[in-house]
Amino acid sequence: MGLQCGIVGLPNVGKSTLFNALTNAKAQAANFPFCTIEPNVGVINVPDQRLTVLEKLVDPEKVQPTTIEIVDIAGLVQGASKGEGLGNQFLANIRNVDAILHVVRCFDDDNITHVHESVEPIRDKEIIDTELQLKDLDTLQKRLEKANKMSKSGDKAMAKEAEQLRELIDFISEGKSARNFDFDEDFLLNIKDLHLLSMKPVLYVFNVDEESAVNGNDYVNNISTLIEKEKAPYLVISAAIESEIIELESFEERQMFLEEYGLTESGLNKLIKGAYTLLNLITYFTAGKQEVRAWTIKNKTKAPGAAGVIHTDFERGFIKAEVISFADYESLGSEQACKENGKMRLEGKEYVVEDGDVMHFKFNV
Repeated sequence: MGLQCGIVGLPNVGKSTLFNALTNAKAQAANFPFCTIEPNVGVINVPDQRLTVLEKLVDPEKVQPTTIEIVDIAGLVQGASKGEGLGNQFLANIRNVDAILHVVRCFDDDNITHVHESVEPIRDKEIIDTELQLKDLDTLQKRLEKANKMSKSGDKAMAKEAEQLRELIDFISEGKSARNFDFDEDFLLNIKDLHLLSMKPVLYVFNVDEESAVNGNDYVNNISTLIEKEKAPYLVISAAIESEIIELESFEERQMFLEEYGLTESGLNKLIKGAYTLLNLITYFTAGKQEVRAWTIKNKTKAPGAAGVIHTDFERGFIKAEVISFADYESLGSEQACKENGKMRLEGKEYVVEDGDVMHFKFNV
């Protein structure tokens, strides 16, 4: 699907360290602002234990996990909405991503300079939020001017839009993000082309020191209370630990390393699961001797749309889908066993794909 998550935050909060840990792309990580000048893009495989199960059962020639692109965007500073620092570039880059991974520094380290000379996660978060909101207000004001002009000529639709724009502007002016506004469907569709920055779904990533990776710390406790009021998701991750994990060769070594810190899974796994939930995504599988593969689709996607992710011809000429639930495939051990036990279903165009479905599409073009 070409999905992108942009890692954002103030300079020196650990964005590039986390990016390197996630993608092993070795972006420069230096102790000064703006070391990431151009957005670094890394493609990461989505970890899914079900693929391992299918691989053992099918014994294919290759296995292909699904992926997400991670974009490491230059650090933003106060005043970015007016062009301060690399603000204009930052805001242009973030406009293109599907979701935001907002990294907040929640650790003390005298060797890593904070751009504001003190560690205050709530302040840091609000600086980023405010800059995105200010840019959105500028965008909305321009749209309102256009709507006002058109409504004076008697355009009732534009008059209604102008009223809704004023309500949204007032809402954001109170320091609230557009994603929390109560949109009606028509208005949401009308302003989709504005690509409002504070409309992007956000996952907050609290970057902590190694000792705080399991239980967090006072910084996390303070900011998490604020985040929970916004009903936004968050994760606690130690980018330092993640950067050490990627240096280990085997799965067993990595698991032992995690256990030493009292962790059950890596930050990568937690972040990808969080991103999937944030973007309302699910996975289905195709399984054959040539390839076992995972595919990403939006939740509630119907069978033809899921087929279209593989190839547009599959969607255009869709006839039916053969569907086996992952649980049945795992318990019975093969496609043939599922057929013999009545666990393979034939589904039509209205079938809503479920997470973990193993599918084979019939089509004609």
